[in-house]
Amino acid sequence: MQIGFIGVGNMARAIIDGLVAAKAVTGSDLHLHSGHLEHYQAYAESLGAQIETDNSAVVANSDVVFLAVKPKMVDAVLTEVHSAFTASPTYLVSMVSGIDLASLRQIAGSTQPMLRIMPNLNVAIGAGMTAYAPNPAAATSDVTNSVVGLLARIGGTVELPEDDFATFVGLAGSSPAFVYEFIDAMASVGVKYGLTKKVAVQIAAQAVAGSAELVLARDSSPSDLADAVASPGGTTIRGMLAMQAAGFKNAVVAGLDATIAMDKGE
Repeated sequence: MQIGFIGVGNMARAIIDGLVAAKAVTGSDLHLHSGHLEHYQAYAESLGAQIETDNSAVVANSDVVFLAVKPKMVDAVLTEVHSAFTASPTYLVSMVSGIDLASLRQIAGSTQPMLRIMPNLNVAIGAGMTAYAPNPAAATSDVTNSVVGLLARIGGTVELPEDDFATFVGLAGSSPAFVYEFIDAMASVGVKYGLTKKVAVQIAAQAVAGSAELVLARDSSPSDLADAVASPGGTTIRGMLAMQAAGFKNAVVAGLDATIAMDKGE
């Protein structure tokens, strides 16, 4: 399968890096084009990817094209490649934030198979999470399973109605930043009590990673697992109560609410 990327920014590179690391694709399978060659030429050459002269060439030489441009550029880009899409049954995967399938349909046409996705940055290391929604043409396309299969090579996948994408952005797209802040706060306590920052970060990050893996591996709810750690009268329950008193859960909810509201344009 030949895969094109229109736009080679951070999220596009995260997907590419994850797919290459998982050996789901090789550099020769990739066709790249973005606005400024100097910003991605060295990266493309390091992969052995094909650098295309324009966006239409990406479409012409690819079976699947990932649209990874800024929202304000979508109209111009899809207008530019419209004839190329008409001439070729290329499958379009849009990862453009805030542009729904209905809007893409007005630009690209109703018969174009399109999959809207929302990945997070962790796909770069095969530990990401990607939401996806197909348009009617993609829902009946055999290519959809292949594309979703590729995304599954770089993390978890979930099919969601587009109305739930804003919630997904909060829970999976923005939340890694919150988790990094949590790890940093934990590490700061380690430093407070005499550990080096490097060692403290290593301990805190592994604790978070292992806890997440256990949640995914067990049928128990996160609260049940927390109860299992918190022995009666022990140190953990004392710490949990202190965090609750300081507003820990309320702060998490407030942060996610703010993220979701902004993505919805509220």
